[in-house]
Amino acid sequence: MSRYVERNENDQLDAGTKPADPLPELQLPDPALDGNISIEQTLAQRRSIRSYSDNPLSLSNVSQILWAAQGMTMDRFFRTAPSAGALYPLEVYLIAGNVRGLDVGVYRYDPSKHSLIRICDGERRDELCKASLSQPHIRDAAAVVVIAADYSRTTVKYGTRGIRHVHIEGGCAAENICLQGMSLGIGTCVTGAFDDAKVASILNLPANEDPLLILSIGYV
Repeated sequence: MSRYVERNENDQLDAGTKPADPLPELQLPDPALDGNISIEQTLAQRRSIRSYSDNPLSLSNVSQILWAAQGMTMDRFFRTAPSAGALYPLEVYLIAGNVRGLDVGVYRYDPSKHSLIRICDGERRDELCKASLSQPHIRDAAAVVVIAADYSRTTVKYGTRGIRHVHIEGGCAAENICLQGMSLGIGTCVTGAFDDAKVASILNLPANEDPLLILSIGYV
């Protein structure tokens, strides 16, 4: 069990959570490697957005955001965010609520295949909102991204200093999401105020993973 989030094994699934039936992974559209806006413009215009329209996110834009967070680059080993020792402790989860072509539920992003693995079915945004001090932008977003971490992947090499490395990496991945979202006309907001154990339970995270950040995403 992780020493960073204390939770009982029986808390892995809430009573209302239905585990997903085993299904083939969903292959995401290939990410674009160029765009119509400069990095300088995205930096100048990036803001935390907490109000979203009711328009569903496109699967291609969701694909682009997930790739920006942890996608494979170059020889399909290195990723879009730096990692101490190239140990890659982060795991990225998508809580889909209003995404065209994607069933409502919780998914884990697989960078090696640029695909989604369904974790559980059903609406989770309202529960995440309640676990995040009832901040409404999490409930109202078309989708939510949760960045989690397995600290042991980094601390096995760097000891307790590795904890800091993991947090730096999480921040880099979150900023990638914010900048990519801005370039696509998608609003994002990074949230760090939440009950770790409740979020871990809602997402059915493995015991060795701890939630670091929540990002709400949606068209403005």
